[in-house]
Amino acid sequence: MLKKNTIAVVIPCFKVKDKISDVVKTIPDFVDFIYVVDDACPDGSGLFVLGNSKDKRIKLIKHTSNLGVGAAVISGYKAAIKDKAHIIIKMDGDGQMNPSLIQPLIDPIINGEADYTKGNRFYDLELVKRMPIIRLIGNSILSFMTKLSSGYWHIFDPTNGYTAINSNLIRILPLQKISRRYFFETDMLFRLNISRAVVQDIPMLAIYEDEVSNLSIIKIIPEFAYKHFRNIFKRIFYSYYLRGMSIASLELPLGLLLMIFGISYGFDRWHLYDSIGLNTPAGIVMLSALPILSGLQLLLNFLNYDFISTPSKPISKNFKNYKKYN
Repeated sequence: MLKKNTIAVVIPCFKVKDKISDVVKTIPDFVDFIYVVDDACPDGSGLFVLGNSKDKRIKLIKHTSNLGVGAAVISGYKAAIKDKAHIIIKMDGDGQMNPSLIQPLIDPIINGEADYTKGNRFYDLELVKRMPIIRLIGNSILSFMTKLSSGYWHIFDPTNGYTAINSNLIRILPLQKISRRYFFETDMLFRLNISRAVVQDIPMLAIYEDEVSNLSIIKIIPEFAYKHFRNIFKRIFYSYYLRGMSIASLELPLGLLLMIFGISYGFDRWHLYDSIGLNTPAGIVMLSALPILSGLQLLLNFLNYDFISTPSKPISKNFKNYKKYN
């Protein structure tokens, strides 16, 4: 099956001159194309690779200005599709991703079990202990937010950039709308869910050495929070109201209304009786608690429905002859 598929690797490059050559050297022979995307790297990573490697699979894509890691990956995707690649892997050029993982990363796609696969550094708890604590905490928070915004409740490590995708799926994704910078991987998951694609986690070991991250956690928190809440609203609207309705479409608004009413009514009554020096009557407490509990139960039912609605049937083969992409 592997021989029947053209495999491509996309490597976005920005300040990885001291690592990129070693990464390219270890990419397996069954990979047909290696797209090195120089995102206006000040160190000239792209030209450095060409000048120091004789690998004929390398194709350089150079951006005249820094557009972000997402834009670099999309440039690589487009080039790979033009070269008729069937499966496209995205990996970083900083040496944190072991090229030997490419095979298990693409196997579910080749076998028709998934449309998109991604690395997960959290399978082995012993290995998790080696991860920098700030990344561990940040990833846990981001993973929960991503579950809500993407609808893929079974995945973890959402910002993991070691991914593989069936090129047929790329043809239907709105590439022009996907985030161009560090929110790229998370936004991809949102877009994949809207397309009803099957996503699968692949266990991996991350390598942490002396690399310096270009990502400022403090700076991206407001941006990530805004984009997550935006995607949560969009996904729920698209999935539960625009495309069709189900019992979950009623449970969500009714649950929210009951909880809001119960909390508002309870606080208002408590404030009223407290202002005149009386204890709130038990009946008033029950009238407040009942809608809160009922609303909570409806919201839990909605989340359960959302959980079991995770896409489970690969769709890539449906778009084999779909030519338009942007």
